[in-house]
This record gives sequence, structure tokens and C-alpha cells, in this order.
Amino acid sequence: MDNGRFSKLFGLVGAVAVLNIIVLSPGLLGVEIGGESVLETASAVTLLVVSFLVLLYGSYALLFKAPVAAPVKKIATREDYMAALNHYRNSKELKKDISLAIDQLERMEKKKITLSEVLSQRFDQTELSYKKFDSVIYEVEKLFYLNIRGILNKLSVFEASGYSSFTNQQKSANFSDKLVKEKTDLYNEYLSYVTGYLGANEEILLKLDKLLLEISLLDSADYRDVEDMPCMKEIDLLIKQTKLYKQ
Repeated sequence: MDNGRFSKLFGLVGAVAVLNIIVLSPGLLGVEIGGESVLETASAVTLLVVSFLVLLYGSYALLFKAPVAAPVKKIATREDYMAALNHYRNSKELKKDISLAIDQLERMEKKKITLSEVLSQRFDQTELSYKKFDSVIYEVEKLFYLNIRGILNKLSVFEASGYSSFTNQQKSANFSDKLVKEKTDLYNEYLSYVTGYLGANEEILLKLDKLLLEISLLDSADYRDVEDMPCMKEIDLLIKQTKLYKQ
């Protein structure tokens, strides 16, 4: 269970416990089992039963129920992307791909932090060289998340296509070879798109590693030297090519 779900479950248990303590504690509201009236006893029992049911359903929803995937167009933050990918994490066919995408998100965040620290040590934020690096890193990060968005778009359609159900039904139904082949080809096409996006993001991460190395070896702070760095040229070219490309 992820930390978000654990926090929600902990909060739910805490809220139910506090409510029961307030209502059932002598000297507060005065409601107790075996109290002075039948109504008081019934209220106390009802509270305990409802509390149990709330905890039971809440635990099920948080521990076992798969979260509803947010519409891709509404995803904006890194946490949104992580949650959206986690929705598909138990997909039998794409489990490894989803795990890799989540790992890439984590590595991207670490590289951003490292690059920011190195740039702050190497340059003043008012320098043109710093601004050039910062701008390029920002643009390549946008490209990275554009690829993640592409993965999520394909996953949402792939899930809706019901390929998993189709493969399970093959054993009990006599589908034609042509239908099976077309469905399998479509499945493989989805997989190739996802693999392609993952490969593109792996290349981005590699280029950022190279950029980090080149920054550490840079002798001058002149922005013209920055623009001549091999990795900066590669990243610039990658960004320019992608501007003509849509997910």
C-alpha cells in the first residue's frame, strides 16, 4: 500500500476512535451501553455497529479496491502521473512496463534536483549560462512528461479495448484465426507504442546524465561555451524535433 493510502486509513481509524471516545466516555455526552435508558443503550450499540461498518468498508476501499484512473487531460503534477501509472500497475500484460515508467519518474526527479544543485554551485542564477541550462532542462522535462502522457493515453485505450478478456475467452470460444491475429496485432501495436515512449524517456535520462558530466567538466562560465557543449546540442535538437510531434 502506498503512503497516501496508509495515511488515509490511519486518519479514518483515528477519526472513528475519537468519535467513539467523545460519545461513549462518561462525563462527556453520557451515552453508554447499559445506561439509564433503552434509547441510550440502543444509541451506543448503533454507534459501535456503524463505526465497525465504516472501518470495514474504508479498509476494503483503501487496501483492496483499485483507484479510479483520473482523465489523462486532467493530470498535471508529478504526483498525478505517479498515481495514474499506479492505477495500471497490476496489469498482467504491462506490469514490467509500468514499473519501469514509475522508476523513470523517480529518476527524473532525482536528476532534476542534482542538476539544480550543481548549477547553483557552478553559476549565479542571474548568469546567461545558468538561464540557458535551466531553460533546456525545463523543456526536456516537458518532453519527458509528454512521453509519460503518451503512455497513459495508450494504456487507457488498451484497457478499454478489453484485450485481456478476449484472451481469456479464446480458450472457451472458437474465434477465427483471422480475428485472433488482428486482435493480437493490435495488442502488439499498443505494446510497441508504450515501449517506444519508455525508450525515448530512457534516452532523455541518459542525456541528462551526460549533461551533468559535461557541466562538471566545463572550464568556462561563458554562455557561448554552454551552447557549444555536445550534450546541449543533442538535447536542443531533440526538443526542436519534438515540437513537430504530437502524442
